[in-house]
Amino acid sequence: MSEAWAITGKTDVAAVYGWPVAHSLSPPMQNAALRELGLDMVYVAYAVPRHAIEAAVMAIRALGLVGVNVTIPHKHAVVEYLDELDDMAEAINAVNTIHNEDGVLRGYNTDGPGLLRSLADAGVTVAGKRVAILGAGGSATAVAMAVARSRAEAVAILNRTPEKAESLAELVCEKAGRCDIGPLPIEGEEARAAVEAADIVVDCTSVGMHPRHDVAPAVPEEWLRAGQVVCDLTYNPRETVLLKAAARRGATVVDGTGMLVHQGAIALELWTGKTAPVETMRKALLAALKS
Repeated sequence: MSEAWAITGKTDVAAVYGWPVAHSLSPPMQNAALRELGLDMVYVAYAVPRHAIEAAVMAIRALGLVGVNVTIPHKHAVVEYLDELDDMAEAINAVNTIHNEDGVLRGYNTDGPGLLRSLADAGVTVAGKRVAILGAGGSATAVAMAVARSRAEAVAILNRTPEKAESLAELVCEKAGRCDIGPLPIEGEEARAAVEAADIVVDCTSVGMHPRHDVAPAVPEEWLRAGQVVCDLTYNPRETVLLKAAARRGATVVDGTGMLVHQGAIALELWTGKTAPVETMRKALLAALKS
């Protein structure tokens, strides 16, 4: 470790809260960016059990942490302990980034914007496109709100529990100010028609995630087609069963590393006011995945 990266009494600290969190790839990714920027700051991971989340949020202010990323299962739980929320975090009632600004804790959600930046890397814009979202959990909520607000032509939400898809559609209708959001079961002819018609398919489920990567994709391969963009938020493995199927059908595929990098980059920019070195972060993330 060089002298420029030595930890001193002046070193700022940022962190990620989760339970569990030992598997997180954010520390190598964020620390590579901090080195690149030459900042006297380190990024660490804290395992925070559910019962301790209030104390952990209060510790941000007490310990003077610059900021915190929030991951499963705390994205909803932290909301009530923050001073302010940005528009996206308030709309979906979920926070993945906290910024401590002179003792004021502001909550943000960078997941949806991170996906949009990841798609932009692939030359894909959402405006005017038909989007099919697989799943109706926390990630799907962030994605649905982001694409609806980015003027997607239409959004279909497919989920194994139709009631959850309906609840998410109602939320997006209320908060995004538009109601052309179609909740559907993830099986059947209506689901097939929605996926086949989609310009962009985003898998927000955990199907195919390590270690259960040798399973059937969330939707059948024959529903996918050339000319589509198929994105999977799972990043381990990078090439999921869905993306393999989409590639065989001639679709453009976007893996989950892009969203992970960009949501982290937006968080870093909030904390530091500096432009995040995205390619440095991507390189560090990919190296961590390989190891």
